[in-house]
Amino acid sequence: MIPDKVPQEDVFHGSEDLKKTAHVCSFDKYKELYMKSVESPDEFWEDIAKDFYWKTKHTGPFLDYNFDVTKGEIYIKCMEGASTNICYNLLDHNVHEKKLGEKVAFYWEGNEPGDELTVTYRELLQKVCQFANVLKSQGVKKGDRVSIYMPMVVELVVAMLACVRIGAVHSIVFAGFSAESLCERIMDSQCSLLITADGFYRGDKLINLKLLSDEALQKCRDKGFPVIKCIMLKHLSKGDDTSPGSQSPPAKRPCPGLQEKQRTRPVPQVPWNPEVDLCWLTLVGGASDKCEPEWCESEDPLFILYTSGSTGKPKGVLHTVSGYMVYAAATFKMVFDYQPDDVYWCTADIGWITGHSYITYGPLANGATSVLFEGLPTYPDVGRMWAVVDKYRVTKFYTAPTAIRMLMKYGSEPVHKYKRDSLKILGTVGEPINPEAWQWYYTVVGEKRCPIVDTFWQTETGGHVLTPLPAATPMKPGSATFPFFGVVPAILNESGEELEGPSEGYLVFKQPWPGVMRTVYGNHRRFETIYFQKFPGYYVTGDGCRRDEDGYYWITGRIDDMLNVSGHLLSTAEVESALVEHESVAEAAVVGRPHPVKGESLYCFVTLNDGVTYNRQLEAELKKQVREKIGAIATPDFIQNAPGLPKTRSGKIMRRVLRKIACDERELGDISTLADSSVVEQLFQNRHCATV
Repeated sequence: MIPDKVPQEDVFHGSEDLKKTAHVCSFDKYKELYMKSVESPDEFWEDIAKDFYWKTKHTGPFLDYNFDVTKGEIYIKCMEGASTNICYNLLDHNVHEKKLGEKVAFYWEGNEPGDELTVTYRELLQKVCQFANVLKSQGVKKGDRVSIYMPMVVELVVAMLACVRIGAVHSIVFAGFSAESLCERIMDSQCSLLITADGFYRGDKLINLKLLSDEALQKCRDKGFPVIKCIMLKHLSKGDDTSPGSQSPPAKRPCPGLQEKQRTRPVPQVPWNPEVDLCWLTLVGGASDKCEPEWCESEDPLFILYTSGSTGKPKGVLHTVSGYMVYAAATFKMVFDYQPDDVYWCTADIGWITGHSYITYGPLANGATSVLFEGLPTYPDVGRMWAVVDKYRVTKFYTAPTAIRMLMKYGSEPVHKYKRDSLKILGTVGEPINPEAWQWYYTVVGEKRCPIVDTFWQTETGGHVLTPLPAATPMKPGSATFPFFGVVPAILNESGEELEGPSEGYLVFKQPWPGVMRTVYGNHRRFETIYFQKFPGYYVTGDGCRRDEDGYYWITGRIDDMLNVSGHLLSTAEVESALVEHESVAEAAVVGRPHPVKGESLYCFVTLNDGVTYNRQLEAELKKQVREKIGAIATPDFIQNAPGLPKTRSGKIMRRVLRKIACDERELGDISTLADSSVVEQLFQNRHCATV
């Protein structure tokens, strides 16, 4: 599985200095540890679990599972019998046992340069305990679900860890999602409380989160969901203005570095309903900063995070306590080769799994210092990222290929304005990075001295599953290289046969690792159907993969009806559903079209009802509808009027043909199964070529 030797030509190596202190210092050491992790997984993971505090020890095997639907229900269990609390391990353990209380946990960098905050591990522990007591005062208890809809502020981390401390299950909704998306997630997970903020700026754009939250809660009530309370953080509102009601929000939390530009900007108008709304600072002001943790069983639920589903309905990926903690910690430590003096920066949003695993859980489990960034990579100028790197002396930097491609457009000059001499390791996440962007990242940003860890993983996997290790793995630009410890990949053909040597097909995994998801919340049958039914005995990723002659793995993209837009997974069915809800649309089909920055863009075909004329006004309405139903990230880039869609005689839309039309490629392959092939030429003639 892992080659005996790796090529020495056309690959890139980590420096000798890096190897001297690395956790995994050579490819031979990687092979040794990898074989131990798959042949003696109990022993391998036990060694890692020793770094954490366990209230009770586990009994039986470290991992127990069934991946074969023909042999009964699918299950994964890790460390059964053990009990712990992740918040205790991330904070109390670091403060009291490891004496890291005065170490910086987060440097918070706001949207505006100069809007900043520093939080130590001791301060974070106090804030979390206070808010945990607030949650308990609102009746939240172990097992309850809490929805969090917040910008990238320290209080977002506080809210999620406060949930974890009392055994509640957090469900974080990305603050770029619409009110409809928030409503759907609140209802599906049966949340008992919503935590939000008044709003935030994303560059120059004001996002009124409280208004969106109120709209979402009203939608919930309209659909018969019971009234739930809403705790609001006053993030932007300034001065000592108040809203009516006994829980009127006080002044904005102090932030001495706040720039004058931010002070004078418009603030969101905050609607206030005293029967529902509660103010964060008012509640915290009367709360104790001592809170005993709730000890949880290993397989107790930890969090739910929604990811797009191929049926159009987002699925709530459920992760559990012990396995996720151990895996997030181990992947962070070894993939980024974390050392105690590092300053680490992941540019993702905590509303996505990358932010869960590699801003909150993985770094804090290792006692790391991280940058928490609220802003945009191009605001107020295209050198913002490198300014932040220099400001905090960032050593390990983790971002998306989308951001790299976007910054490439501006050339090397904005990068060279900054030293970046603190950087040691660069990482990418969200989608495969194209070799050209890899080379620019390596040469211009890292000055050919920083290895790039090109990580492949999913919301469902909990952490990295295919990735280089910076001092051990010779890197090929664009390749995710080899599996992480405990992960056993295979490539299958359409018949489910394992392919050996150089090959291309379905990427699957043959056995679990501690951090893999346990179920789809509230729908275990859907979990089994999506991930295990197609090829019994294997976890099916939904991605295609190629293995080259040297044994390196290359992710080739989604093989189902999913799109990867700027590293965010979107369901074509979900976008299609939003389009057909418009009264003018009879039918819609959505495909991906390559985009130089976002990776993929949304190309939509719409068939209109009789008598409806396609025009720019209708196009604007359709884009607005999708944006409001799902969120700005799902806004179509292209919408084409389609008098008809290419369908087989059984009525199935031939999406591969639509992808060819979207890209203006006339080589269509076999279309003999189409019921009416003339529709294809019509679509080529109507093809929408304008760039949006």
